[in-house]
Amino acid sequence: MKSPRELLTAAIAGAFGTGLDVAVLVLLARHQVPIAAATFVAALAGAAANFTLNKYVAFRDRSPISLAQVVRFDLVAVVAALLMAAAMKIATANFDVSVVAAKLACAAVVFALWTYPAQRHLVFARGAEVA
Repeated sequence: MKSPRELLTAAIAGAFGTGLDVAVLVLLARHQVPIAAATFVAALAGAAANFTLNKYVAFRDRSPISLAQVVRFDLVAVVAALLMAAAMKIATANFDVSVVAAKLACAAVVFALWTYPAQRHLVFARGAEVA
């Protein structure tokens, strides 16, 4: 971890992205979209908002947005969305918890184990740009 400020602001950005994510998830679930598909689409929607907040606020990355950075972020987001879809399927099928409660618990675990470390080291790391 670079600094407590970075971790805290990345977590706040993640919470905002998760809020959007949850709203999309609830909307899709109410329209009977299968839970894994709804979770995947919702996670990608939250990721779009999360990119901007993380780039400029959490990681204070002032470099121009490049295709390489967007591709790295997308890779991290797709892996996170797949992890969330699997975790949500397990949580909602096996533990009889609400969709929102499962989403919040799964999001915290995926953030700690995958999203924050991957964004810090792969997406917004100083010197991550290759020419």
